[in-house]
Amino acid sequence: MMKFPVVDVHQLHLFLIGLLALLISAFAASVAGIYLGSVGEILAYLPGLMVIVPPSINMRGSISGVLASRLSSSMHLGEFEINFSKDSILGSNTRASLSISIIIAFVLGFFAYLLSSAFGLEGLYISDFIVISVISGIISSIIVMGVTLVITLLSYKKSIDLDMIAAPSVTTSGDLVTLPVLIITAVAILNCPVIIRDVLLILVIMMLIFSIYVSLRSNEEIKSISREIIPLLIPLCLVGTFAGITYATDLEKLVAYSVFLILIPPFTGCCGSIGGILCSRLATGMHTGEIDPKMLPSKDVSEYFISTYIYAIIIMPLLGIIADISASALGMSTPGILSMFLVSTAAGLLVITFVNIVGYATASISFRKGFDPDNFGIPVITSFIDLIGAGVLVAFINLII
Repeated sequence: MMKFPVVDVHQLHLFLIGLLALLISAFAASVAGIYLGSVGEILAYLPGLMVIVPPSINMRGSISGVLASRLSSSMHLGEFEINFSKDSILGSNTRASLSISIIIAFVLGFFAYLLSSAFGLEGLYISDFIVISVISGIISSIIVMGVTLVITLLSYKKSIDLDMIAAPSVTTSGDLVTLPVLIITAVAILNCPVIIRDVLLILVIMMLIFSIYVSLRSNEEIKSISREIIPLLIPLCLVGTFAGITYATDLEKLVAYSVFLILIPPFTGCCGSIGGILCSRLATGMHTGEIDPKMLPSKDVSEYFISTYIYAIIIMPLLGIIADISASALGMSTPGILSMFLVSTAAGLLVITFVNIVGYATASISFRKGFDPDNFGIPVITSFIDLIGAGVLVAFINLII
């Protein structure tokens, strides 16, 4: 008699929860893409802004993603409680995330200026980059972190596995919030008198000093988080800025075919969400002892990899189709639905292959070295996706179009 494979109902349930979150993320992030396509003329006039778009979105998602991942692990370990006091897990992680956001936004503005100048993308001063980055970063961080905390508390009360919904939710909110806040903030600040911009720069420097003080002089939990995350995020800011350079140097084609501007946020966002789910599950599994962090992944981990490919096969073609339909409906230029289908699917599957390799390597190495993989997995993956995703996407655009 033929035996059919036994279906793990729990794992299937988790997979479907993740798929639902990714589908919602795909449609929501496409809204951010439509907005990016609509401001193509602004980006063409100030290409330096395009340099700061990918790393700004990435840092919002990375910092809030780490927050959610750490809180998820605390839930699985039975340490989580709804308490925002200064020394609680929830309170310490929230305060650390906000101070780190300000520090990293300042560094990001500095890197964006250096690389823009190096690649001949003139138009903004260093003070403009820094003020735009920090002010937009504070506004978007508060909103994205708020969304993250709401999702965390709801998942805790409803007994939903936060690992499966945090990354898509945080990435999507980062896409939807960071991009318009960044563009609106940039336009507003660049239209201010010089004296106002100088005052804003002074305020930004004061906030930076206070954030450094909080990171260095607060309780041990905040200091521990800051010591691990800040040295990691600073070089990742540089990686993300190179991703922005990749898009900015090919901006003429992206503006000529506005549909590709629509595709960029959901493509990188959904790749990041899939990678975030993988990293969160790996970190939780290592914390609970269910996954042995060997150099080569075990059979259980390979099942996680298969899930990421299934997610990609479902989501990536959808992104290309949504982008083409949106562009056609809004009168934007597009090479056609077949070309968009091929670009999104081929580039997505290749990026997910890298995601699986880098995601597991980051989690296993950090855990074996005595670090918390929650702090490393999502930032490394999302920054990696920014750079490699940008290169792969632009390469397939040039290959297929």
